[in-house]
Amino acid sequence: MGDVIAPTRTLTLEGSEQGFATTRVDALLGWARKYSLFAYPFITACCGMEFMAVTGSRFDVARFGAEAPRFSPRQSDLLWVVGTISQRQGPVLKRVFDQMMDPKYVLAFGTCASSGGFYDNYTTVPGIDKIIPVDVYIPGCPPRPEGVLDGLMLLQDKIANNERRPGVVKPRFDAATSVADLVKLRRSAHDPSEIVPTLKAIEAHDGANEASGRKGHACASSSSTL
Repeated sequence: MGDVIAPTRTLTLEGSEQGFATTRVDALLGWARKYSLFAYPFITACCGMEFMAVTGSRFDVARFGAEAPRFSPRQSDLLWVVGTISQRQGPVLKRVFDQMMDPKYVLAFGTCASSGGFYDNYTTVPGIDKIIPVDVYIPGCPPRPEGVLDGLMLLQDKIANNERRPGVVKPRFDAATSVADLVKLRRSAHDPSEIVPTLKAIEAHDGANEASGRKGHACASSSSTL
């Protein structure tokens, strides 16, 4: 049988009235945890600038109960991994995660923390999920503060529902509306066969436009002379 979900009803009591509310213990704990996140910022690279913007007064992350940083792992339960993680930093990150109190949560801030970014080399960890579990991935290089707040609210929903499956912040709108708008990648750096015809077609189109523009300019100049 499926879960029975009771309808939600909101009732406002006046100052002279009395009442009571019923709930579950796990729902009450989830509600308390989602608004009392103690962050541990593990900042290593340029995404730190966007993290500072999020914690500033303009975006006011204090509205979500997650503004208080704790620079001791034993006093924090939300690990913000902000920036690139190298192989030498991996053991340090793992030690910090192990020392945090349970239940603990991890936010991968930016593309480098989520997948390694454009650092395709042996010194960079291709995603912190190779070292520690991740609850929410926030893509972007760097992600905008609005995307970071979306990731934080997504994490709060997961905490309230006691859900530990990883989540990804999706874009608010998709810039590609058709297949032609997608970026076509090469199979490898030594196989330019897929991209060369496209480049030649673009160059031919630009050359034709330039030639027609010169021809029109010449006709206009001759007519003005006459």
